[in-house]
Amino acid sequence: MPYERYLRYRIRSTEYLAEALDRGGVPIVLPAGGHAVYIDARAMLPHIPPLEHPGRSLAVALNEAGGIRSVEVGTVMLGRRPDGSESPAAMDLVRMAIPRRTYTQSHVDYVIEVVLDVAARASEMRGYRITHEPPQLRHFTARLEPLPAMAAARGG
Repeated sequence: MPYERYLRYRIRSTEYLAEALDRGGVPIVLPAGGHAVYIDARAMLPHIPPLEHPGRSLAVALNEAGGIRSVEVGTVMLGRRPDGSESPAAMDLVRMAIPRRTYTQSHVDYVIEVVLDVAARASEMRGYRITHEPPQLRHFTARLEPLPAMAAARGG
């Protein structure tokens, strides 16, 4: 069946991505799913406190370094309490989905190269602060700005 072959290829591509990142020392959630690899942004960026949004910081860095689209699944997405205050989400992950019928082997190899390059510069990355957020679904349309380079070292 053609769909079953495609499904095996897609799952194997995701495993291949996860295996390469894991070998390269990138902290990921294991086992990888069939459609995405999740990077543990807090583990990769321990110098960025959760309320300075390490997941968003990593997602921005991946996009800037190589046009890699990903999504933060953490404090920006899940950290707002019903009273409007913010608290850290349980985890700060960055989801890199494998688009259906889009990525070739060379695409996955490129993603690996970019992620490993970003990981090598992790200590240089800085946090972000939210400057504007909508009442709902802030992770889609919130505006953030990078914090000064030493904000995390100064405690905010």
